[in-house]
Amino acid sequence: MPSTTDRRGLLHALVKDGRPLVALTALALLFSGGFALFLSAVRQFLPHDLAFLGLSARELCDLGDCRVVAFMVHDRATFGGVLIAIGTLYLWLAEFPLRRGQPWAWWTLLISGVVGFLSFLGYLGYGYLDSWHGVATLLLLPVFAAGLALSHRRLRGDRSARALLTAGWRPATWRSVDGAGRALLLLTALGMASAGLTIQMIGVTRVFVPSDLTFMGLTTDQLRAVSPRLVPLIAHDRAGFGGGLISCGIAFGLAVWCGRPGPALWQALAIAGMAGFLCAIGVHYWVGYTDTLHVLPAVAGAAQFALGLVLSAPRMLRGDAARRRAPPGATTLSH
Repeated sequence: MPSTTDRRGLLHALVKDGRPLVALTALALLFSGGFALFLSAVRQFLPHDLAFLGLSARELCDLGDCRVVAFMVHDRATFGGVLIAIGTLYLWLAEFPLRRGQPWAWWTLLISGVVGFLSFLGYLGYGYLDSWHGVATLLLLPVFAAGLALSHRRLRGDRSARALLTAGWRPATWRSVDGAGRALLLLTALGMASAGLTIQMIGVTRVFVPSDLTFMGLTTDQLRAVSPRLVPLIAHDRAGFGGGLISCGIAFGLAVWCGRPGPALWQALAIAGMAGFLCAIGVHYWVGYTDTLHVLPAVAGAAQFALGLVLSAPRMLRGDAARRRAPPGATTLSH
C-alpha cells in the first residue's frame, strides 16, 4: 500500500497553529525566572549592571553593611517568582483553553503580554536600559506576536474581547464553598494587579518607600553620592517587577473568571501563586528585611490565596464531572 507523503514544511510542522510559539514564550519566562532566582541566591550581578554602575561587586557590598545588595536581591528574587508564575499560566492557557479555540484565552494572553512587554519601556522613566533584558525582549516579542497571530485563526464563536465578560462557570451561590473560594482567588488577582501598579509607579517616581531606606540605612542622596546610576538601576528592578506583577494578576484573574474548572487549572493557579508568594515572602526573611508593615500585604495576600485554593479545590479537581452531576437550578457556563 503506498504511503502518503507528508508535504508540510519543517517550520509549518513545528509552528502549527501558533500555540507552540506561545508555549515557547512561556518556557523562556520560566527559564528567565529561574535564572533570576539563581543570581539572587548567589547574590551575583550581571556584568552590564556593574559596568553601568562603575562599581565592583565588593564595592557594592560595602554599602550599608551589604544591605544595598540585599535590597537589590530582594527585588530581583520577587521578580523571578513572578516570571515563573506568568510562564506557568501561559503554558496552561496555550495547552488547554487556546487548544479548544476559546477566544477569552487569546485575549488574556494578548492583554497580559502587552502589559508585560510594555513595562520594559519604563526605562525611559528611570534612565537605565538593561541590554540583556532588551535583547531578550527583542528576541521573544516576535515569537509571542507570531504565536498570537497564528492562533487567532483557530478561535471559535465570537472572537471579540466580549468573551472576557462571560464566566467560565458560576456557583449556585457565591456564599457556597466553591463560590467563596473563587471569590478569594479573584480578589488575589486584583491584589496582584493593584500591588504591581503601585510598585511600578513608585519605581518610576520616588523609587523607595521609607522602610526601604530604613533597611538599607542610607538616604536616597547618599545612594546617589555613591553612584549617580545606582538609584536608576534599582528603579529599573522595581518598575520591571511591578509590570510583571500587573501582567500576572491579569492572567491569573481572567483564568479564574473565564476558565472551566479542572485539575490542570487548579494546579496552574497553585504553582503560579506559590511561586509568586513564596519568593515574595521568603526573600524578605532571607535577607533580613522583615519590616512588619512592608511584609504584611504579601502575607495577607498569601493567606487569602491559600484559603481560596483550598476552598475551590473540590470543585476544581472534579472539573466537568461536577457540572454533569449538578442539581437542577445550579448555573454553569461554558464557552
